[in-house]
Amino acid sequence: MTMEDIKFVQNFKKTTNDAWLKGWHERNGGNISYRLTEDEVVAVKEFISEDSKYTPIGVTVKNLANEYFLVTGSGKFIRNMTVCLEENAGIIKIDEKGENYKIVWGLINGAKPTSEITSHLMSHSIKKEKTKGAYRVIMHSHTTNTIALTFVLPLDGKVFTRQLWEMATECPVVFPSGIGIVPWMVPGGAAIANETGKLMNKHDVVIWAHHGMFCAGESLDLTFGLMDTVEKSAEILVKVLAMGGKKQTISSQNFRDLGKAFNVHISEDYLD
Repeated sequence: MTMEDIKFVQNFKKTTNDAWLKGWHERNGGNISYRLTEDEVVAVKEFISEDSKYTPIGVTVKNLANEYFLVTGSGKFIRNMTVCLEENAGIIKIDEKGENYKIVWGLINGAKPTSEITSHLMSHSIKKEKTKGAYRVIMHSHTTNTIALTFVLPLDGKVFTRQLWEMATECPVVFPSGIGIVPWMVPGGAAIANETGKLMNKHDVVIWAHHGMFCAGESLDLTFGLMDTVEKSAEILVKVLAMGGKKQTISSQNFRDLGKAFNVHISEDYLD
């Protein structure tokens, strides 16, 4: 057995390929990280090396101490993940203080984890606490229609949430906690990580204005599915706006009825 025969690694490769086929990851755009389970750490022990040096994360994530993550690489192309994973992704380990990481597998030839590693780990830390460890995935993609909407809609989470909920009945069921918006910021550092983290306390979807989307979830499938749902709703909205705007839509009471039928709490923050 090789590293790439292990189930979670295969799932990771499939997710990256699916995201590439969606057109969300031009060139080296976007990044994905997955927090390993205890059993998965045991499964990869024979393949990892603890000899590398630690690198500062840029923020402190104490509850991620000694955790392992499979992450895409900085400057690497998502479309190449299925060609040679160890050149384009790797596994990192967080130190005992939650302040540093080191590469323990992959990212060969001097490669480094995604430049957004600070935002990823900050969001992982918050979601691990909020979900009692259930959430394991953070996915950042350059979702075309969602980005387009950040140029025409107010950069307000309530506006984005309501507009996107109205585009498809399943939306408030799939992302009932709504959407957070980060105004344009320089990516890759502690500042944008902190702003994203604040919103991740409440939302599973955070949009970076004029840049892309951050999604959090329990599994690779659920996180990909969440992003796919938001982006499809954004595509519908773009088409509706191009056709002259809405003539009828789903009402607030309709959403209340939907939440009751599906046993989902739909916040009144987004209803009239």
